[in-house]
Amino acid sequence: MKKYEIAVFDVDGTLLDTREGVLASVEHAIRKFGYPMPEPEVLRSFIGPPIQDSFARTYHLEKEQADAMAAEFRLSYKGENLTKAKPYEGIYELMEELVKRGIQIAVATYKRQDYAERILKYFGFDRYSNILYGSDFEGKLKKMDIIQKCMEDLGSTDYSNAVMIGDSWHDANGAEQIGVDFIGVTYGFDFRTEEDVRKHTCIGSADTPLEVLKYFN
Repeated sequence: MKKYEIAVFDVDGTLLDTREGVLASVEHAIRKFGYPMPEPEVLRSFIGPPIQDSFARTYHLEKEQADAMAAEFRLSYKGENLTKAKPYEGIYELMEELVKRGIQIAVATYKRQDYAERILKYFGFDRYSNILYGSDFEGKLKKMDIIQKCMEDLGSTDYSNAVMIGDSWHDANGAEQIGVDFIGVTYGFDFRTEEDVRKHTCIGSADTPLEVLKYFN
């Protein structure tokens, strides 16, 4: 088994179940703009990816209109909805154990940077790392860019000793593009089974946070 020194985590569907707050703000924006409410499965797909992309995909919108809906979403989400989330069972124990083993931890999320810092500090994840990176205000950064910012802050040029942990193809693709290994978790929003994870370049999957430990010496 490869020995990893760095673990980079996604947020939505990996560290936190953010479903309640995200979907409340998504539904607010949809109602505000007068669009029909999509099926629950489609709504669930809004959690994780850049929000403007989800609005554009679901309602076949041009960039300007999708950006306007995203702005309305953020206006709603920056209030109390941001902290309507639940840490997954076992996630703090996972973090504690990684720290004990000398693993450096970082966070790479599509949440906007200010939201990422606020929610991670609210739930105490800043105890384990101060390398907490989200997307830019314009939403131009891709997942690989955000992971790379983490690696740069860690002073790492050897990406072979790092692994990304996430619940979606965005995480898997970002890791592959930058040359970082990937572990897919099936308890979040995108991947449901090990087979879902295996469709992407990965070293394996985990059904619970504590199962992630099996990939670390």
